[in-house]
Amino acid sequence: MAIRVAIYEDNQPLREALSALITDEDDYTLVGAFGDCLHANDQTYRLQPDVILMDIDLPGRDGIQAVTGLHREFPNVDILMLTVFDDDDRVFRALCAGASGYLLKQTTPDQILEAIQSVYAGGAPMTPSIARKVIQTFPTRIGHSADLEQLTTRESQVLQHLAKGLSYKLVAAELGISVETVRTHIKRIYEKLHVHSVTEAIAKYRG
Repeated sequence: MAIRVAIYEDNQPLREALSALITDEDDYTLVGAFGDCLHANDQTYRLQPDVILMDIDLPGRDGIQAVTGLHREFPNVDILMLTVFDDDDRVFRALCAGASGYLLKQTTPDQILEAIQSVYAGGAPMTPSIARKVIQTFPTRIGHSADLEQLTTRESQVLQHLAKGLSYKLVAAELGISVETVRTHIKRIYEKLHVHSVTEAIAKYRG
């Protein structure tokens, strides 16, 4: 049975190229291709894709925010990030939000098809440079519990929401506090966990 694929990509030439790539292969069926992810949940419910190719920098709502909502409502749909961004924060926010794989846009067409097949089969395909980054970012686990126990309830809540892939603004909305208060909590989290970025804090939280 063909793998049902949906695409979220705002660059029209690239979206059309990806659409053609999927359409030309017998083992894949393109169920939809969209320039934004504002209605991704409704579209996923209606189109029933098996795998979603998701860009990050999309108009109106970024791809990581979409992944958070999609993973919550459709945990069996695999989401494969396809983006130009390779910075630690976006990689980890995407994976923590529920993405099953992470590819950079220089990935070849054949590799994209292989990644779709892999993620559908239960794998976690990543561009090699991203996989190396993920491995190198994991800190040692010694002392994690002791550090985490120093966090206040609110600091723990902030970190939990960040680990789900939420932005500072969304964390503030979820907790009913200002963005500046979120930033203050994050600064204290850094000090208590002995880290220097959200990525490191999430890695320590998940470690």
